[in-house]
Amino acid sequence: MPLKKGDYVILFHDGKRYLVNLKEEIFHTHKGTLDLSQIEGKEYGEVVYSSKGEKFYLLKPTLFDFLMKLRRETQIIYPKDIGYIIVKLGIREGMKIIECGCGSGALTTALAFFVGDSGKVISYEKEERFIEIARENLKRLNLEKRVIFKHKEVFSVFDEEEVCALFLDVKEPWNLIPAAHKALKGGHPLGILVPTTNQVSLVLKALSEYPFVEIEVLEILLRPYKTNPERLRPEDQMVAHTGYLIFAKKVFEK
Repeated sequence: MPLKKGDYVILFHDGKRYLVNLKEEIFHTHKGTLDLSQIEGKEYGEVVYSSKGEKFYLLKPTLFDFLMKLRRETQIIYPKDIGYIIVKLGIREGMKIIECGCGSGALTTALAFFVGDSGKVISYEKEERFIEIARENLKRLNLEKRVIFKHKEVFSVFDEEEVCALFLDVKEPWNLIPAAHKALKGGHPLGILVPTTNQVSLVLKALSEYPFVEIEVLEILLRPYKTNPERLRPEDQMVAHTGYLIFAKKVFEK
């Protein structure tokens, strides 16, 4: 399908990726400028040239590209963690889920993507500026209607009950374990992200006081490799520790 004004495209050149919207006019790089209006009518996979004659490939953006190019004012949850969170929480079309602490909206965006038009993400956030940033990021994928933002800090209880999954990304998630248990459907999953091991210990102590089973603690490390087939080896840098993930499922009897 031919590209049109307002479409997003990845401009790929020499291993670098640039996410651009064709509603803009000129894109500037150190390899020359590109008149984005000239891309309209072309298709993904084609080649365009900058003012310096440099070759750029037109690639279709994926959810990964949007997540890595979010406007951010906070540390985001990275795709390496988001992927595991999505499958552990069993996120799918039609689910109603709670997220507490939206930050810049990386996980919010992914959750909204997977719950579909028939699902709903209820996102609690005490900082109004973070809600506005998250909304802006959601709009790039036309996902804002799938999310209900609640500008409030939760202390003891969520407004909802019988939700399919719940995720906590707040400073002291152990204080919200009772509220999470009350909000979840029986047998359904809770996910938590914390940056330090002492926080993990506090969460585990809180979980032990309520009926939760299948408790899991982990971290995910991502090590890319150089793509030279003659000298295949790891890259010099890797995405190592970004946070500890904790998962558990609600039951009714301790």
